[in-house]
Amino acid sequence: MKYFIVIPFLICFAFIACNQEQPGRETVLDGIVTIYDEIIYEVPEVPRWCERLGLEGKRIPIGDAELYVETDGEGIPMVLINGGPGGTHHYFHPYFSRAAEFAKVIYYDQRGCGLSDYEPGDGYTIQQAANDLENLRKALDLEQWVVVGYSYGGLLAQLYATQFPESLAGLVLVSSAISAHVELEPTRQYDFISEEEQDRMQEINQMPGLTREQRIFNRYLNGDWKRQTFYRPSKERITELARYEWIHDRGFREGIIGSMRPLDLEGAFHRFPVPTLIFEGKWDLTWNTDKPEVIHNNHPNAEMIVFEQAGHSPYADQPDEFFSELQKFVESLDEIPDDEITRWREYHAEWRAEVAQRDTSLDYLLRTSGWGAQSSERIAYAVSVDDIPERLALWNILRIGFAFYDIGDYRNVLDVFKKMELAVADISDNNDDSDLSTALLWQGHMLDLLDRRDEAVAVYNRVVEIDYRGRHQHSQYGLVFKPAEYASERIETPFEKIENTLQF
Repeated sequence: MKYFIVIPFLICFAFIACNQEQPGRETVLDGIVTIYDEIIYEVPEVPRWCERLGLEGKRIPIGDAELYVETDGEGIPMVLINGGPGGTHHYFHPYFSRAAEFAKVIYYDQRGCGLSDYEPGDGYTIQQAANDLENLRKALDLEQWVVVGYSYGGLLAQLYATQFPESLAGLVLVSSAISAHVELEPTRQYDFISEEEQDRMQEINQMPGLTREQRIFNRYLNGDWKRQTFYRPSKERITELARYEWIHDRGFREGIIGSMRPLDLEGAFHRFPVPTLIFEGKWDLTWNTDKPEVIHNNHPNAEMIVFEQAGHSPYADQPDEFFSELQKFVESLDEIPDDEITRWREYHAEWRAEVAQRDTSLDYLLRTSGWGAQSSERIAYAVSVDDIPERLALWNILRIGFAFYDIGDYRNVLDVFKKMELAVADISDNNDDSDLSTALLWQGHMLDLLDRRDEAVAVYNRVVEIDYRGRHQHSQYGLVFKPAEYASERIETPFEKIENTLQF
């Protein structure tokens, strides 16, 4: 098992020039707060990098859809899988032009994204995306290629690798989503965003009439870049992102995310014969500090490189080091013997048999379910409140409560959040003000819906007294609030039922 730390030893002048970064290169660690008082409605015009780089796009038929494809360079084919789900190939530009010096780089937009067909077929799923990728390889008449999966694209790349290992010359995972149902520490995405910036972004989210581009552009100007970007991007870079890098069909994300929930590839890559390289940024705030080790453990034969001054996009933050390591990996690839693939397929068949017999417990049900209405229905009809274990994780108790809420069983919801309140007290001598506030607020919600208004007001007053200053977010219900302020509002105005906007 190989593990390297790459420490930057020079300022990447080429990167600064191509990405128009501002002098001084402010980083997320600097803690600088920038608030724009006015909304910018005129998102600047900026040409696509494809045009500036002189790349010609083609539409490649893969069966029932056509995918938009660009190629650059000569050498071993290397296909880039963008993240999201719902992003486009554009955010690989102009960085991966450097890879065209040692490989034939293939950019493409997934079905339902960017410039490819918005053709759901039987429905957008991660399995459909894996099949599309293999059909694209065949359409391009390529025997093998290096598959580079970024973020969500890394999860797609891992699924593809388990199903089409003969098609791979190498596998590269860049800030990749993990493919195993492993408990991770909470995200750090908001750790470096000030309260003022979060408030401003909330205001932007709630402003009516803003287009997708306007919303993204203004959020990034007011601190949203700190969630995943190590260096503060220029306005031109933000414009590129807003205009070209987050475009997808209606229902695309919902379908993909729903199909991802049951996917569990834990143990699938033991004895995996395809050379694998993992790139991680130390300051990738999408996850916590435990994530690199978790993904490496599921790829025990892989080499992992951690970049010390990089966030979610190490190819942009430390391009010299990133592309140097990528080139060394590509140039080291040898032909994989057929018997090694055969032996792994035998192991994989045994692994799949074990997966079929995997845990069918409540914990497994919750880990493999989404936060949408369909998952709620499945959970609610499989769970009895009386059977909830005393030591069940608070996150899982919350999920069960929301499941009963979505099917309208408010009495059970009330009982679940009373259990959550007791669980908070049980695991913490001082109580966790955030989790306690959550448990109490949802008790108050249910008491309102059960027409027990006086009891609801009493519970809301407890939340006000706790005075937790953090922020709660339940995105499936469109709720983002500070508990004490929100409880004060509910004292004045009773809670009314909010529908779950997610399907799966």
